[in-house]
Amino acid sequence: MMTRENLTVHELVGMQAEIIESSNRSLIGLNGRIEDETKSMVALNTENGMKLIAKKDSVWRFDINQDKVVVNGSKIAKRSYDRLRESK
Repeated sequence: MMTRENLTVHELVGMQAEIIESSNRSLIGLNGRIEDETKSMVALNTENGMKLIAKKDSVWRFDINQDKVVVNGSKIAKRSYDRLRESK
């Protein structure tokens, strides 16, 4: 079960996310469903189409059930299986 404490070791695909801080000001407020992720990028399906966004350059807010969780992109800037491996 995904919780606020273990979010960074889970697969992000399928989650709702919003960028709340970024080195690229035009990305702030961008939100949508994560369709894919690589080591350093997220494919975010927004109302204006698919956007590829660097993980580490932003601060992300994820919706887990009714909880909003804020994560610095550097904490998730790895492949999902590498994040899982580091947690063990």
